[in-house]
Amino acid sequence: MKVWKTLEQKHPESEILKGVLDEADAVVVGIGAGMSAADGFTYIGERFNSNFPDFIEKYKWLDMLQASLYKFSTWEEYWAFQSRFIKLNYLDQPAGEAYIALKEMIEKKPYYVITTNADNAFYAAGYNMDKVLYYQGEYVRLQCSDFCHDKTYRDDDLILEMVEKQVDMKIPSELVPHCPECGAPMEKNKRTAEKGMVEDDAFNAQRDDYNAFLKAHDSDKVIYLEIGVGHTTPQFIKHPFWRQTRQNENALFVTMNQKSYRIPEAIKPQTVFLTDDIKETILNAHNN
Repeated sequence: MKVWKTLEQKHPESEILKGVLDEADAVVVGIGAGMSAADGFTYIGERFNSNFPDFIEKYKWLDMLQASLYKFSTWEEYWAFQSRFIKLNYLDQPAGEAYIALKEMIEKKPYYVITTNADNAFYAAGYNMDKVLYYQGEYVRLQCSDFCHDKTYRDDDLILEMVEKQVDMKIPSELVPHCPECGAPMEKNKRTAEKGMVEDDAFNAQRDDYNAFLKAHDSDKVIYLEIGVGHTTPQFIKHPFWRQTRQNENALFVTMNQKSYRIPEAIKPQTVFLTDDIKETILNAHNN
């Protein structure tokens, strides 16, 4: 078992993060919604209220995630909401300070990122996108709602036209995108519990690359760094990180979250809890 010298003494959380990253042979980062929220890209409060006042008044929604999963009665209304949502959370979303700082820290080592987010945060922050696996899709991509074939599409101009031309929370019917193969309406490429999502060739190739990276470093001094990951979909990041830590005595599971989640007894000796503000911790670690 390799020793993590940073953990032999007490340090502020930012120094712990910097120290273990410096010591690691490789870094695997799992990013959840808490990371984007820490950088100000929240799904509640003013950001939600100011962009969707008409939908909120009609449906009494409490947050943007709840709204994005709503089953609209028409495709015209679905795309009126989703086009605004995509513009806000992808096309117009700026680079986040914490995302940039994290990139500059981890790119010094072999690394890979897996995320359950679907916004543009990694693109905007200038990550090497060959090293980022979007496991739950990307808001900006379209897929056949009937899953008739394994291909996704992107049409930014169409999304922006939907935003511009919508009236009374509906887009013109002629702007509803349709599958080029079967003619069914298109929806955004986002994994759901009911249907999953369309997984195209690019997604499958990236998932294979990610799994190959994990295998190549399965006995190294690896950090599994989980940032802002909750229990909505623990099967994609949290549970695999626990399993990989348990199978590698040299690994360290580092979780950054202000909420407390249960950790299996078997990996508690290999676990570090960082509970301070995510953005401040990352920026302080970067600047030390």
